[in-house]
Amino acid sequence: MADQSKNNTPEVFELNNGSMHVKISNYGATITSLSVPDKNGKLADVVLGFDSVDPYVNGLAPYFGCIVGRVANRIKEGKFSLNGVDYTLPINKPPNSLHGGNKGFDKKIWDVAGHKKDGEKPSIVFKYHSADGEEGYPGAVAVMATYTLTSATTMRLDMEAVPENKDTPISLAQHTYWNLAGHDSGNILDHKIQIWGSHVTPVDQFTVPTGEILPVKGTPFDFTEEKRIGESIGEVGLGYDHNYMLDCPDQEKDGLKHAARLRDGASSRVMDLWTNAPGMQFYTGNYVNGVVGKGNAVYGKHAGVCLETQGFPNAINQLNFPSVVVKVGEKYKHTMLFEFSA
Repeated sequence: MADQSKNNTPEVFELNNGSMHVKISNYGATITSLSVPDKNGKLADVVLGFDSVDPYVNGLAPYFGCIVGRVANRIKEGKFSLNGVDYTLPINKPPNSLHGGNKGFDKKIWDVAGHKKDGEKPSIVFKYHSADGEEGYPGAVAVMATYTLTSATTMRLDMEAVPENKDTPISLAQHTYWNLAGHDSGNILDHKIQIWGSHVTPVDQFTVPTGEILPVKGTPFDFTEEKRIGESIGEVGLGYDHNYMLDCPDQEKDGLKHAARLRDGASSRVMDLWTNAPGMQFYTGNYVNGVVGKGNAVYGKHAGVCLETQGFPNAINQLNFPSVVVKVGEKYKHTMLFEFSA
């Protein structure tokens, strides 16, 4: 594996194993393109994004494809207390702090610590050092993200983070917008999804969990059996933007639990997602509005769906949610396995 020196220039790197082709930038450790075959072997790019790094750097992407952190999702009013100290974060999505603040991990240039472009198990290793006090968070943190094409049509993402001098909340998420029919094919309302979660964390008017954990049975949030995404979306306001508790027992794969299965009927493409995280944000691209992306495709509302495995939103302020605090001497580990078939 080639070792790369520190580089302050946003670039795009490729991974290609002959059947899937992925492009990933060191800016935000962002997946910019991911091409997989359909039932006839025809490749299509199934992630929303841009043709070059410039639009990402210029802030035109609504978190397309990136890794968000230090804490993914919302922290209520940008406030929390830890070990007797009160912390205040930037309010970048009023009245809350979202995805790590004004300049979260998605807006940083990560170091490329290794890159194997092709051959068997192509991979790329990104590292980022988050300073003490960055975006208001306590303590310095060493972060690493490794993308690996583990088989012909499977990609694995391993995220690790180690607090260096203070306990701190850490919850990273991969924020790719998926459209298995192809990034330029319209909306995802006809995709079908199954989610291995029988509970959801309901939210207030500002999309922050209330602290309740409610069963999905008999509600529009029930995807415990495969269902068309658009079937009941009209009953949930703008669309889905909710955290599911991944609590349905199913077979494991590589020690990971099944989180979701996304299916596009026309191409027969399927994506199975496996993870070790406790929750998953199911987000149907409700705020995407006329973004001009790859090949001048115009992405509108519901153009993609995000399946962001994560710690629960605002967990730092909800004692009944699984803790996202990582203590000095501990290591945060979050793995996602994206398994494609057709």
